[in-house]
Amino acid sequence: MNRSLKIYVYPHREDDPFANVLLPVESEPGGNYTSESYFKKVLMKSHFITKDPPEADLFFLPFSMARLWHDRRVGVGGIQDFIRDYIQNISHRYPYWNNTGGADHFYVACHSIGRSAMDKAPDVKFNAIQVVCSSSYFLTGYFAHKDACLPQIWPRKGNPPNLVSSKRKRLAFFAGGVNSPVRVKLLETWKNDSEIFVHHGRLKTPYADELLGSKFCLHVKGFEVNTARIGDSLYYGCVPVIIANYYDLPFADVLNWKSFSVVVTTLDIPLLKKILKDIISSNKYLMLQSNVLKVRKHFQWHSPPQDFDAFYMVMYELWLRRSSIKNSWVDSFRV
Repeated sequence: MNRSLKIYVYPHREDDPFANVLLPVESEPGGNYTSESYFKKVLMKSHFITKDPPEADLFFLPFSMARLWHDRRVGVGGIQDFIRDYIQNISHRYPYWNNTGGADHFYVACHSIGRSAMDKAPDVKFNAIQVVCSSSYFLTGYFAHKDACLPQIWPRKGNPPNLVSSKRKRLAFFAGGVNSPVRVKLLETWKNDSEIFVHHGRLKTPYADELLGSKFCLHVKGFEVNTARIGDSLYYGCVPVIIANYYDLPFADVLNWKSFSVVVTTLDIPLLKKILKDIISSNKYLMLQSNVLKVRKHFQWHSPPQDFDAFYMVMYELWLRRSSIKNSWVDSFRV
C-alpha cells in the first residue's frame, strides 16, 4: 500500500472564488472536526499524491465540510447545492468521474453536516467512498465496507501520558451534554452512584484527571453516534466502553475492538456496573488496558505523519476499498 497507492486530487483555477474550501488549512487544525482538516493537510504533502490521472487508484474530492459550513457565501443551507455543482463541474471537465460513476472517488468529512450534504448529489452518496465520522449503520446513505469511519480525534501535542492501572480508582466515567435519549437513560440510572461517575454540565475537576483516574471511560451516543471520547479514552490509557448501537467503529477492518474496548448495547445501561466488574474479576481488564496502550498510536494525528498513525490507518482503509473496476480510459492512454 505505502509504495503503490496513488491518489489524484482535482485541481482548481487560481481565481476560483471557493479555493478556500478546496485547499488544506495552513495552520494547525483545531476543534472537534480536526480529523477532516488533518487528513487533507497531510495527504497533500504525501508521496501518495500523483499529478498523472492514469496512474491514480483513487480520486480525491477536496471540498471541506467544516470550511463550507463557515463560509458565509455557502453556509449550512448552501452545502448541498455547492457539492451538486462541484460534481457536475468535474464530470464535465474531466472523464474520470464518468468512467466509474464515481466509484473510485472519495471525500472526507467529520462535521455532522456531512450527513445531509450529499442529498442533491446521490451519485456521491451511493457510489463514492465516504470517509466520515458519522458512520452509523442506521443512517440512510452510509454503507459499511464501501464507506469508512474516520475517527473523531481532538488535537494534542506531545506524547500521551501513561498511568498504571492500579492508580485508577474510579470504575467508570462520563461527562458531556445530555443531548440524546441514551445519555438521559445513563444519567438517570447512574447519577448518584459512587463507582460510576456520570456528569453533565461543567466539570469542577480537569477532564484529563478524570480520564486518568478511571478504569473505564464511557462513549455514549449523543446527537451523533460519534464523539471524540474514544480518542480521549485511548490517549489517557482508559478502556473505552462504547454504548452506541449501529456504530461502524473506526478501522474495524483492521483492529479487533474486542481486544481493547467494551462494546455494549443501550439496553445494557442498567447492567453496566455488573458487566464492568465481571471484566475486572476475570482479569480481562488488565489485558484490555494493555492493548489500549498499544492501539492508541493509531488514533493520533501527526504532521508529518508517523507510521501506523491515524493518517496511515485511513490510507490503508482506502487501499482496501480502491475500486476493482478496470477503467477503460487507462487503456486508451496505453494505445
